Amino acid sequence: MFISTTTIRVRYGETDQMGYLYYGNYGLYYEVGRAEAIRELGFTYKELEDQGVIMPVAELNVKYLRPAYYDDLITVKTTLRELPKSSKIQFHSELYNEKNELLNVGVTTLVFIDVKTKLKAGLPEELKKRLLPFFPENNL
Repeated sequence: MFISTTTIRVRYGETDQMGYLYYGNYGLYYEVGRAEAIRELGFTYKELEDQGVIMPVAELNVKYLRPAYYDDLITVKTTLRELPKSSKIQFHSELYNEKNELLNVGVTTLVFIDVKTKLKAGLPEELKKRLLPFFPENNL
């Protein structure tokens, strides 16, 4: 399992009239978590694109448990629970406030797409190489 955490402070422009983090912005927080998780592996989305792979979102599931408020420091925990075995990769996200209360959970499914053919592709070899140490059961 691969786990990454990063923090984001809720900005005023991201809130609604009630001072809550607007529900539509949670996906952006998930994206920051995904990008930082990949960066922790010593890799970037840009490098994936340079290798000819893009990763559009195919599905997003969100569950709101309690609100995040303006100026809260949010911890975004991003988890890959399994090494991708097909053209899909699932990132599990959890958002916590400064009291370590779970605010929100979500699962984002992305698909590896060959930038030239626009067809599904498998897990890029370089990304697989960097993820394998976190999934020893796949190193057999």
